Amino acid sequence: MPIATPDTTVQHQVLDPSLLGRPVHLLPQFATRLQDDLEAAMQGYARRYWAGWRLDHVEFGRAPQDHSLRWMAVLGALGTVAVTFERGLLLTLLERRYGGRGAGATQRDPQTERVTATEERLGVVLTQQMVDLLYARVAASVAMDVAPRPVQASAVVAAAMPGESNWAMRVHVRDNNDNTGQFWIAPDQQLMATILGTLRPETGRQAAARGPAEPLATKLQVKLDGRLVSKEITLGALFDLRVGDVIPVNVGRADVLLDEARLFTAAVAEHKGKLCLTSFEDAE
Repeated sequence: MPIATPDTTVQHQVLDPSLLGRPVHLLPQFATRLQDDLEAAMQGYARRYWAGWRLDHVEFGRAPQDHSLRWMAVLGALGTVAVTFERGLLLTLLERRYGGRGAGATQRDPQTERVTATEERLGVVLTQQMVDLLYARVAASVAMDVAPRPVQASAVVAAAMPGESNWAMRVHVRDNNDNTGQFWIAPDQQLMATILGTLRPETGRQAAARGPAEPLATKLQVKLDGRLVSKEITLGALFDLRVGDVIPVNVGRADVLLDEARLFTAAVAEHKGKLCLTSFEDAE
């Protein structure tokens, strides 16, 4: 029986139900910290690649299922990270970096441009930057004694598109001419588990507001199914059933499932003529 979930329910990676119950509602906390790191990098050592660009926001969501995107990945000690850039953004960065036109470069049409070795090298460099920043942020969050080594260009490889249930951080940027672009950073499940394990409710000074943002719960949803009863009968008894026959069952606690994975048990109650599930408990 499908059940409606409250607004506080957030969607998780459907292929990894074991991560449910982690503090996913605190992911914007990690995104804010990474955004600070990215802003500092874009104004610092990475400025020669991002000159004229500023960071709008970073947010968690699902990995984009767009086959036009070319993914690259790095397998490091903390886990695998896949990165992809909108090609229009990559071409504009390429034109400004190597075309000598600076901020006056216009956005180029990805449909009319062939992929060059220079574009591929730029993609590798930017992927290195993003993975280094993510690793450094995770290392700081778990208080690692030794920071991860910088990613080498040889460690960046072409990668398949992450599944639609994978987490990804969408990074939205804007230039001085108000042109926009975006790219995605997708940690694997091992790294996501580490990130989630570092998150704690903030008890000190609240971070400065960054403007209105859509709550995570309104963007990430899961479909849960309630299994009210199950009954085992012999095949012979099944074939003997006739219209009007009654099968006696006892309704106890119901199982709450996500893609056949048993997550919770719940009590069955009646409210205004409808069956409802309440008193949720974690499944053993």
